[in-house]
Amino acid sequence: MKKIRVIVVDDSALVRSLLAEIINRQRDMECIGTANDPLVAREMIREKNPDVITLDVEMPRMDGLDFLGRLMRLRPMPVVMVSTLTERGAEVTLRALELGAVDFVAKPRVGVASGLAELGGEIVDKICVAAQAHVSRHSSQLPPASGAVRGPAAHTPVALGRVSTEKLIAVGASTGGTEAIREILVQLPADAPGVVITQHMPPGFTTSFAARLDGLCRITVKEAVHGERILPGHAYIAPGGRQFRIDRSGANYVAVVEDTEPVNRHKPSVEVLFRSIAAVVGRNAYGVMLTGMGADGARAMREMKDAGSYNYVQDEASCVVFGMPREAIAQGAADEVRPLIQIAPALLARLHGGGSADRVHHRI
Repeated sequence: MKKIRVIVVDDSALVRSLLAEIINRQRDMECIGTANDPLVAREMIREKNPDVITLDVEMPRMDGLDFLGRLMRLRPMPVVMVSTLTERGAEVTLRALELGAVDFVAKPRVGVASGLAELGGEIVDKICVAAQAHVSRHSSQLPPASGAVRGPAAHTPVALGRVSTEKLIAVGASTGGTEAIREILVQLPADAPGVVITQHMPPGFTTSFAARLDGLCRITVKEAVHGERILPGHAYIAPGGRQFRIDRSGANYVAVVEDTEPVNRHKPSVEVLFRSIAAVVGRNAYGVMLTGMGADGARAMREMKDAGSYNYVQDEASCVVFGMPREAIAQGAADEVRPLIQIAPALLARLHGGGSADRVHHRI
């Protein structure tokens, strides 16, 4: 069995030891080295050529983000960030994902030893996913931080005009999804239909994620709040650690945010959101399945299609991980399979046309 070879980069000797122990307990992976700062890591990576590295953010001699930016520009490879669960930690983690990190693990601020031990399964899972990820060369140029003044993007989306307020766009994503979601949302005009989103993300990170997108998009982006009306020109992101679904109150769609059990091991789960879309929105829905590991949401997306939804699925070449899109296609849930950059334009063209385009023009 070929083992996944991992290098751990962290300035804490305790964290390095714990992560190495967690990795070496697995039959299919091994820690081939640890480094206490990026300069040591750089030489180790050149010498040992790992499959995955885990990377801390705050380290001596070179900041983890600076190192990540250089790495993804010069020698792209799968990186899992190990971040602190703080507001600043969330913001830095999102910047790391923009720079090309595959995923992250949120380590506790206190009780690091017991906390990391409890996260062992998650850490192992994310290293396994990262080892399979499609990683591309990234520029070190970062987009504007959240809170930036809204302004024209590279191109200005054409206003849709009178699109029925009954229309709703539902998006599901996991690994690699933060950047894929941004690619979709920045292309939407201010009068787009309401957008509801489930991205697999832990508590404490979705608030920063929503704020960051809100500063980049023409539509308003926010965390979903229980009981609020779903409005056109707004996108609502499932809060980390909660399930998010849609219900109807009279003529309005409303958000239901609740602390119920995980579904497909996820909370929030795409399955929960998409199943509610099938039941409540039906033929007025547009589904979008983006990059992610596993099968969460695939069966419910087929339920959406059976209820009359028109569904877009991201193609393999543009995915960081093709798991969720592959499963949606296998379920027969996709009307069109497209590269990420084509999904929003295709969706907008369909909205402009009133949704009357013939379904024969598939790209499956």
